[in-house]
Amino acid sequence: MIRKETRSVKLADHLASQLQELIAVRSLRAGARLPAERVLAVELGVSRPSLREAIQKLASQGILESRRGGGTYVKAAPENWAEASIVAPLESLLRSVPEYGYDVLEVRHALESATAWHAAHRATDEDRARIRAAFEAMQAASDDAEMLSRRDAEFHLAIAEASHNAVLIQVMRGLFELLHSSVSQSRQRMYSVPRNFEDLSAQHRTVMDAILAGQADTAREAIHRHLDYVDGTLRKLDEDEARLARSEQARSRLAATSARPPRASAA
Repeated sequence: MIRKETRSVKLADHLASQLQELIAVRSLRAGARLPAERVLAVELGVSRPSLREAIQKLASQGILESRRGGGTYVKAAPENWAEASIVAPLESLLRSVPEYGYDVLEVRHALESATAWHAAHRATDEDRARIRAAFEAMQAASDDAEMLSRRDAEFHLAIAEASHNAVLIQVMRGLFELLHSSVSQSRQRMYSVPRNFEDLSAQHRTVMDAILAGQADTAREAIHRHLDYVDGTLRKLDEDEARLARSEQARSRLAATSARPPRASAA
């Protein structure tokens, strides 16, 4: 009996993984309905009770939702997943030591090279249309630095979603939420300089064109060059701001010294 239960658990785990892969490969979004149970059972080559057990397992994890008489649907990830898992633990650290924002950029190098590469291989027609629409939305927001910063994040997330890797997508969402909550002002300052917008726009177009053309290696190289530019630009902005702050402090000290009355000379 114990062996039978163990085999059943292992089969349920295996089927649950297969179902998650099916959701990713077919780009099934929150609210999308899975094929009928009998169709899935035939497709996966398993019995309906075994499939039902795997579905229940994913339902308990908040991935699927079974509706009585209405089939099984992909359930939206908890809205606060990224907040609780990524943003909250790091946000206070970034606020106290802003330089850790550059560590986030290093992580983006590793993650986004993967999302761009996979997106070039896996993007569906719907994904490509979404990436193109996100790029065009950036162009339309060129006069609003705050909105442009948001549209930038949406473009990168559209690429992540086209990778069809659930883990990469969730981590990327968390990272961009972290960037928005902690270093959004720096990103907005970066976009407030017209030359920066022109450079970033050209870089984004290069990334997009490579993904749409299915050129994975080119897309990966383009995203690296883009993030190198972002890193260098943000560092320069931070250095300029620090220099101005030091200048203001020196000016204030000088003004305070000049305002002091002269000491009376000894008789």
